[in-house]
Amino acid sequence: MDLVDVIPDRLHMFRFPIGQAYLWRDGDELTLIDAGNKDAAPDIEEAIRSLGLLPENIRRIVLTHCHRDHVGAAQELADRYGAEIVAHRLDAPVIRGEQPVPEPVLLDWERPLYAHGLTVPPAPPTRVDREAEDGDLLGFGDGARVVHSPGHTDGSIAVHLPHHGVLFTGDCVAGVGQVMLGVFNTDRERALESFRRLAALAPSTACFGHGEPLTDDAAYILRASADRDSGLQIEHG
Repeated sequence: MDLVDVIPDRLHMFRFPIGQAYLWRDGDELTLIDAGNKDAAPDIEEAIRSLGLLPENIRRIVLTHCHRDHVGAAQELADRYGAEIVAHRLDAPVIRGEQPVPEPVLLDWERPLYAHGLTVPPAPPTRVDREAEDGDLLGFGDGARVVHSPGHTDGSIAVHLPHHGVLFTGDCVAGVGQVMLGVFNTDRERALESFRRLAALAPSTACFGHGEPLTDDAAYILRASADRDSGLQIEHG
């Protein structure tokens, strides 16, 4: 796992072989956005300590959606440190193991990528302490707010910190090679609508579930990318 500073002393990224998670700091109080795969807890703990922080100060783990590379270590970390696990109401039953993970509608070029993603071990059933809805405040980051962004999964969310100009997009948007609509969507048209909604928030920093964060010209690049991908959908859909 690689540790990447996104905003010094405030925001860090944990990069795994597949996917990534983020650590937001409000002083000593810590919030995780996603939790890597099921074996990620020791690496996350070590990275937090390397920053001179204490894993015991993880107060909440916000899951952007129900997939194995985002949920994996959440319960282990939450049980160890008493953190609250937050996810959208529509993905919560999947995260708890009460419903199956929804199958994506794959484009031909996505199929080999999807097979590679299945090499990540399945996440264990994981409790959800708080079922969030669109617009809910999350209690960190001077007003972090849930932005429901369905299409990747029904209960996918982004997390917007308007005071800091930071947006965590989950897998609705990807930054691998170029900024683009995320892959493996259950409903591509809804995902494009969500992409446009997120782009309209005009963040100064955009953090993706896969790919490098945007810290320069984020608002312009997100908007241009959403317009481009929407145009492609209209032309080829």
